[in-house]
Amino acid sequence: MATNTITLIGNLTRDPELRYTAGGRGVASFGLAVNRRYQVNGEWQEQVSYFNIVCWGDLGENVAATMTKGNRCIVTGRIEQRDYETQAGEKRTVFEVVADEVGPSLRWATARIERTERSEGGFGGGSAPTRTGGGNAGGGDAVYGDEEPF
Repeated sequence: MATNTITLIGNLTRDPELRYTAGGRGVASFGLAVNRRYQVNGEWQEQVSYFNIVCWGDLGENVAATMTKGNRCIVTGRIEQRDYETQAGEKRTVFEVVADEVGPSLRWATARIERTERSEGGFGGGSAPTRTGGGNAGGGDAVYGDEEPF
């Protein structure tokens, strides 16, 4: 059985943008820069990788209310591939990390934890539905359902 889990630690490159689907479900997105520092022949080198992060439901709303550009955070989730078409008709593919958990890194900062009330129903931690093998017999997209993501 294959698994698709990723854990990233980095800095937000932009404030989380909170939007709502037509059905009223919150979805926040932000960029994450992950730095890697290493030595080559005694000289320090730095490499930066950039990731787009998507947080659904309560998780997205909490991230948008808590995190800001420059904050260091820890993200766990899974990589998803999504195809779309631009307004000019060009087909594009994007890879995103759909977050299951997001938290502040406490290595060089402190944080105040404030518990929020659980909402009824939904997906609990804000996870989007997982894709299953084969097609989507129920119609619509396996991740977004019948709703457009924005």
